[in-house]
Amino acid sequence: MKLAYTAYNLELKHPFAIAKFSRTSTPVMLIRLSYENIEGYGEASMVPYMGESEETAVKFLKQVDWGRFVHPFNFEEIIAYLDSIEKGHPAIKAAIDIALNDINGKLLNKPCYEIYGADPVKMPVTSYTIGIDTPEVIREKVADAKGFKVLKIKLGRDNDKELIHTIRSVSDLPLYVDANQGWADKKQAIDMIYWLHDQGVQLIEQPMDKADLDGNAWLTARSPIPILADEAVQRLADMDTLKGAYHGINMKLMKSTGMYEGHQMILKAKSFGMKVLIGCMSETSCATQAGMALAPLCDWADLDGPWLTSNNPFKAPAMLEGKYLFNQLPGLGLEGIKPSLFTSF
Repeated sequence: MKLAYTAYNLELKHPFAIAKFSRTSTPVMLIRLSYENIEGYGEASMVPYMGESEETAVKFLKQVDWGRFVHPFNFEEIIAYLDSIEKGHPAIKAAIDIALNDINGKLLNKPCYEIYGADPVKMPVTSYTIGIDTPEVIREKVADAKGFKVLKIKLGRDNDKELIHTIRSVSDLPLYVDANQGWADKKQAIDMIYWLHDQGVQLIEQPMDKADLDGNAWLTARSPIPILADEAVQRLADMDTLKGAYHGINMKLMKSTGMYEGHQMILKAKSFGMKVLIGCMSETSCATQAGMALAPLCDWADLDGPWLTSNNPFKAPAMLEGKYLFNQLPGLGLEGIKPSLFTSF
């Protein structure tokens, strides 16, 4: 197994603000693994608040014994091995997992979605995310979402109703809401939830602090809208504490260490009777297409990374009526790869 990589700065079309953070770009680490003349591609999207960086990613990659990855890959053992190197670092672990899944599909001559048992007919629409901003810029962002059938709105500050009113002045599309832990008072929050229900909101992510299990559970028991854990769920091991406290989860590959464990989280959520939104960070087509492979197994999708950025280095996946379309290529099906993008490790 040979490694090549590149540190890449993914530029956002608009400044991206949520309840507690704002940024204009996202550092990513793109990797290429070569195995028996087959190349697989992976991505680590390292949003600053998760604590990973180019420096931590390179340090982690240098500790990996690449010779131990032999096909047929045992992904459970691989993730356990990566966890044994260092705790945390889910994004760079996801990059490795995604690249190995890409190789696995190419060796088996099957698309990743087929390997995971995902039916393309069941692909959900994907939402287009609109960060907190001025009314003028909000309207610009809605215009940029042409072709999407659902908008996802970031809330959690003191102007939530103003933002929704602005959206509704220019669009009647269904809405998803992500409060990013921004609501502190559960009684005010439940009043807001009922108001949002009247505005056509179909789900709400992480309304209150992730550590406030009781507060979020109180909302879940009373909400007319599905309440999803986001920051409160990272890895498979987190799932047991969430049963009964939320209607569902937002599973992101950059938190779950990639496709294998993300798939395990989907299965566990279903066993609990919970719904699943497959989400993303700011990502290129590489991580997006890894998420697409699991999306038909989920209830909702928020995989809009390539559409929120201005310098996606790969070809964007095709979309029709707000739903991604699979090509028939083996592995991830990634297209538009530039070999010169990668530097040998």
